[in-house]
Amino acid sequence: MNLQLKNKRVLITGASKGIGLEIALSFCHEGCDVMINGRNESQLIQAAQYLRETSGAEVQTVVADLSNSAGVAELVKASGSIDILVNNAGAIPGGDIFAIDDAAWRKAWDLKLFGYIDMTRQCLPAMQARGSGVIVNVIGMAGAAPRAGYICGSVANAALIAFTKAMGAASTEQGVRILGINPSQTRTDRIETLMRVQAEKQLGDSEKWFDLTHKLAFGRLAEPCEMADLVVFASSERAGYLSGTVIDIDGGMQYRDARG
Repeated sequence: MNLQLKNKRVLITGASKGIGLEIALSFCHEGCDVMINGRNESQLIQAAQYLRETSGAEVQTVVADLSNSAGVAELVKASGSIDILVNNAGAIPGGDIFAIDDAAWRKAWDLKLFGYIDMTRQCLPAMQARGSGVIVNVIGMAGAAPRAGYICGSVANAALIAFTKAMGAASTEQGVRILGINPSQTRTDRIETLMRVQAEKQLGDSEKWFDLTHKLAFGRLAEPCEMADLVVFASSERAGYLSGTVIDIDGGMQYRDARG
């Protein structure tokens, strides 16, 4: 299937590893002009090298901290005109309301919640003026199925789901599509860290974290490529009527009987 994405300029934030890196690779395979962002320069350089070696594509990098307005402005200036923005930067710690103190809560929200909002605010006007463009927000299932044990992330993700739906409903008037995906637990370093915390609480041993994956849909974690391929398809003209919606990718877990 020709997704008609060749030579499209794509910016992916938080793309030095995990889902973001896999999204960048999928866009590279489609012949896009890809730019990746992250806060850690050495990790970003390694990611770009991996993408070049794997896909043969040239990849640009921009080191910028999106938890503050200066970093957002720096990235937007460096990226220039883009056709597709994928907001993916953010790592919110697990824990209940007593485990996440005020400083950690605000720091996490500055990067993910306000980072997504600020990037959209900065990139949307040029897309509106051009009459085309796509913004994809990689959010998370905790917003649709909130958990007290991941309260900081649940509330931030719920806000981003509302933000995406509201903005995507209005953006079509100027030819721009805004949508999101909610990845469930996906095989990344970050999920391993979160599941180790869960395993310590539930099983008394953080090393048994992988045992928790057997109760997931299909008896496994989701794969980063499964998230990436959906983002790429949703960004293409093949999904040209998709806006103002957030797609849950959890294998139906949110509807499963907790006793099952």
